[in-house]
Amino acid sequence: MGSYSQKDVVFLLKDISDVMPESSTQDREEAVQSGTHYSEMLPIEYKPSEEYIKLFHLSLAQYKERLAIATGVVAEQIIKERGKDAVLVSLARAGTPIGILIKRYILFKYGIDVPHYSVSIIRGRGIDENAMKYIFENHPSESIQFVDGWTGKGAIKKELNEAVAHLNKTYGTNISDTMAVLADPGYCVTIYGTRGDFLIPSACLNSTVSGLVSRTVLNSEFINPADYHGAKYYRELESEDLSLHFIETIADQFTLVKEEVERHLEAMTASEPTWQGLADIKKIQDDFGIENINLIKPGVGETTRVLLRRVPWRILVKSLDNADLEHIRLLAEERNVPIEEYPDMSYSCCGLIKPLKEGN
Repeated sequence: MGSYSQKDVVFLLKDISDVMPESSTQDREEAVQSGTHYSEMLPIEYKPSEEYIKLFHLSLAQYKERLAIATGVVAEQIIKERGKDAVLVSLARAGTPIGILIKRYILFKYGIDVPHYSVSIIRGRGIDENAMKYIFENHPSESIQFVDGWTGKGAIKKELNEAVAHLNKTYGTNISDTMAVLADPGYCVTIYGTRGDFLIPSACLNSTVSGLVSRTVLNSEFINPADYHGAKYYRELESEDLSLHFIETIADQFTLVKEEVERHLEAMTASEPTWQGLADIKKIQDDFGIENINLIKPGVGETTRVLLRRVPWRILVKSLDNADLEHIRLLAEERNVPIEEYPDMSYSCCGLIKPLKEGN
């Protein structure tokens, strides 16, 4: 499944491309805010506009070195923590390209081709247990390392904590719930490349930079108890696919940033998660009278996604002068979404989703 090579990643997902209908952004927003779980619907994904493609290429050119350094920093920490028998388990779909980059860096630096799987984890529904059973059976002695792209409120990290506790109790395993990310502006994890909040370009283009794979789906109408969680492969977007271009552009930087990676590792100090981001979100919730915390999407990556796929209400930015937020200004202007300066947060920006009815 997907447009990546199996040498880069194995997707443990059920292909539901031809059986499940898609829902528009507005229909999905109304359904989610009326109580339907987001994982029960499949979004329509359109050919990216010229503006989004331009944004992707500009941000990739701007941040490729920073991304390569963060990848190396994370990869080195994984080798230190898990050893050379590590198995990378990316959380689909944002974690998948990041897992590929980490796998590529470990191969580049150590000559070790670590296994890499992509599995589904869904807020409020947990991790794909069937996929994890497959990994346990095929890698009984290896050390599993979960990978995601970035942190926001930390909801997926909390979901992972609960899922791993359940797995260890059910299967007698002793896997770690540590999650490695490139950027941790929410201060939620111990393995990270940076706690700076900048755009990871894979947040821009949905499936066309994620192996043409959809968000994961868990809907009993299409997914049986013995199945993996589902996803669609967007074959109709193959001519727009930039997934490998993203990987190769950053991987090409690895030889250039080796010394910088070492400098970053030396400068890092042991730092336990403070969950500062979540405290900031709760303050935003109070300040703006937002009843449902899930309508607050912090960080550059999540704010970008709000502007691309949700129905935004307003955008908060820590500083109006932040050059890293040019694309946020572009997207907000395009969608007539107001931007407001809100300096009292750890994130560079935060997207607020419009409640579609009272009580949200």
